[in-house]
Amino acid sequence: MTPAAYVHLDLDAARHNLAQVRCYAPNACIMAVIKANAYGHGIERVASALQNADGFAVARVDEGVKLRRAGFTQPITVLQGFVCTDELRLLLQQQLAAVVHTPQQIAMLQQHVGPGQLSIWLKMDTGMNRLGFKGADFNAAYQALLACAAVQQPIHLITHFANADDLLDDKTRRQIDWFNEAVKDYPGERSIANSAGIMGWPTLSVGNRIDWVRPGLMLYGCSPFAGKTGADFGLKPVMSLHSRLIAVKDIAVGETVGYSGTWLCQAPTRLGVVSIGYGDGYHRHAASGTPVLVNGKRVPLIGRVSMDMITVDLGSQPEARPGDPVVLWGDGLAVEEVALHADTIPYTLLCGITQRVAIIDDHHG
Repeated sequence: MTPAAYVHLDLDAARHNLAQVRCYAPNACIMAVIKANAYGHGIERVASALQNADGFAVARVDEGVKLRRAGFTQPITVLQGFVCTDELRLLLQQQLAAVVHTPQQIAMLQQHVGPGQLSIWLKMDTGMNRLGFKGADFNAAYQALLACAAVQQPIHLITHFANADDLLDDKTRRQIDWFNEAVKDYPGERSIANSAGIMGWPTLSVGNRIDWVRPGLMLYGCSPFAGKTGADFGLKPVMSLHSRLIAVKDIAVGETVGYSGTWLCQAPTRLGVVSIGYGDGYHRHAASGTPVLVNGKRVPLIGRVSMDMITVDLGSQPEARPGDPVVLWGDGLAVEEVALHADTIPYTLLCGITQRVAIIDDHHG
């Protein structure tokens, strides 16, 4: 029986997108970002599909531990690092690398007594103003870690772009220049480019060293740039979201549809009810007019998204019947376009799929 709402994952598309990253950054190692349950795609599933990546990045320690316990042996970097000695011990036990970005982390490393050394990415704050050290504090942090017995040498160096998705904003170039100038005399590998950096700022290499790029969104087939889709960059969508019509009815002029009656019928309308809603992860703020594919053809959403259902105008499809297939995003309807209608970003939609949505992939259909 086909579920009412389900996601189909094309893992071949994920492998294709990884190959595209190599085309964009042929001289770099690839740290595939699979945090937040691989952007809603399933962390273990995506890690298996991306075995050819040079390493993985996750946000939190528990994500890295989960991968290790599932048998993944690739280098894994925890982007938020650690905040307590228990997490530090886990990192050492599971041989996970950590981003260091606070004096408190350095103090914990200095006080640590025990076997093993931690692989470190020291984070420079070049303008994101979120995590990392600036200026003289960065140099002091580096020297402290250099003298720390618990730290594996060499220390690697990392920063993060704030505005790389805006190709007209010179801040990205300034961040690149600040980082390159600050670390030019340090050994160790560098990592600077996220998906937007890889795709939009291709001249990011630091000397002739092998750097690490950190693709996230592009691995899942999406574009980080407004007005563009992954297809514009040779990427393929990994996730498609599916449902079905569960009712078809006629609505008369003057009637309203959905909660609060926000959509008023201006002409006789054939209405379809689709079994999908914000309880499944379809965004509540998707506005009337958001495209939906019914039988492979576009129809507009009408009325408010509710927990379990949406309504669509079937005027262009008089033959549509309950049970007919519906695609909310996927091939023929980019998630970036749906996100635009919902006044959000594709990350939110991909990460928002809820537990009641069945997941079907190439190997577990």
